[in-house]
Amino acid sequence: MNEPLKSHAHTALEAFLGHWRGSTELAASPWGPARTAVAEVTFSRAAGGYALVQSYRHVEPDGTHFEGHGVFTVDPEHGDTLWYYVDSMGRPPEAPARGHWQDGTLSLERRSPRGTARHTFKVDGGVLTHIAEVRLGDAAIFSPFMISVCRRV
Repeated sequence: MNEPLKSHAHTALEAFLGHWRGSTELAASPWGPARTAVAEVTFSRAAGGYALVQSYRHVEPDGTHFEGHGVFTVDPEHGDTLWYYVDSMGRPPEAPARGHWQDGTLSLERRSPRGTARHTFKVDGGVLTHIAEVRLGDAAIFSPFMISVCRRV
């Protein structure tokens, strides 16, 4: 069986590989007040290099924690990067976030009946930055939700 060729998006995902530690700044939202949490994220290859598995965890000052697990892959028909994600908020996985790469930054959006989430991931100078913004309901603009800044360990 011939393996399909890996695309630019597959190669670009390799920048995320490894274990990262840092912090997550959470904006005030319907899910809680503004706060800072200690964060860890690991990215590893899966499915023969056609997917990247993400494990994220943060611990808040009061000891509560949040965790999420994702799988990044590439839609071979359209070239989009896909992100399937589930977390400890307890909602079942929805359709994947869909996005693309531009100048080393991965931008993805996920739409649901609750609203739209926009995520950007970038590695620059040994620093991984993940920014999440949300547009809830019929809001006209995105609002900051969280920013994680981590260094490879």
